[in-house]
Amino acid sequence: MTYHVLIPDRLHPAAIDLLEQAEGITVTAPGSMEREDALAAVASADGLIIRSSTRVDAEMLGAAPKLRVVVRAGAGVDNVDLDAATARGVIVMNTPGANTISTAEHTFALMLALARHIPQAHQSLAEGRWERKQYEGVELNGKVLGIIGLGRVGRAVARRALAFGMRVLAYQPNAHEPCDGVQEVETLDDLFREADFISLHPSLTDQTRSVINAETLAKMKPGVYLINTARGALVVEEDLADAIRRGHVAGAALDVYSSEPPSPDNPLIGLPNVIHTPHLGASTADAQRAVAVQAAEQMIDALLRGEYRHVRNQAVLGTPD
Repeated sequence: MTYHVLIPDRLHPAAIDLLEQAEGITVTAPGSMEREDALAAVASADGLIIRSSTRVDAEMLGAAPKLRVVVRAGAGVDNVDLDAATARGVIVMNTPGANTISTAEHTFALMLALARHIPQAHQSLAEGRWERKQYEGVELNGKVLGIIGLGRVGRAVARRALAFGMRVLAYQPNAHEPCDGVQEVETLDDLFREADFISLHPSLTDQTRSVINAETLAKMKPGVYLINTARGALVVEEDLADAIRRGHVAGAALDVYSSEPPSPDNPLIGLPNVIHTPHLGASTADAQRAVAVQAAEQMIDALLRGEYRHVRNQAVLGTPD
């Protein structure tokens, strides 16, 4: 039997080569596909490998009568309707871990840039000014980093922070691997009370959506810095912008936004104490290849061998989440 795998998003060539070399699999991978084209092509697909651009919702699942497996080349699956997939018997997997280092390094780069005003100082000098006093920063050594979400990326950030001499607090209410040297707190309030820097790394769920809002911001130490390389919807952007304007939050470094790209009227765009990057957390050549190859390997194992890893809707296999 031959299985058809559709890849409607751009994927590293190494992954496509791996799929094409697998006996029993045919591949359609034209690069970025328009929604209408993807809906037409998915009709014959047994497997679907996506990045963040393609939305696998009830409409797409309804257009894919043969679909058995969806693999998200990356960690987040908020662009997949897990309930609809489960109802259709479609297995959804992700590739956690493959982009962990890249995301953790980007997080730490943003933290350093935030502490030392690096983008602003660069721009000032590029415009012919020499403003040393204006861009006086703070050391990370001795500061308290609060990490919300102690998964793979959260742990990787924690290890780097410890190497810089920071004290690390973490809040993660669900089962997880411990991290040596990290002090876990029982409530977010405990973290907000002590943290000088806060870095967001939880999955986006009903419980974590808008976790940074006017109420929680008010509980943070005056002068706190916030870094978000996880998901934009974790933050109520207007509330954060207001806290920055008032000086309660000293600054923020953001790689993700509630809508991407952010709209011109996004309240955080243009604030002098905010650093922006366009969702670059996993955008290294190393991570792009790793997540793609892992996605291809998981697709091959699923279709040809009935082996599944990192399933995000375990109920479809008859096992609890």
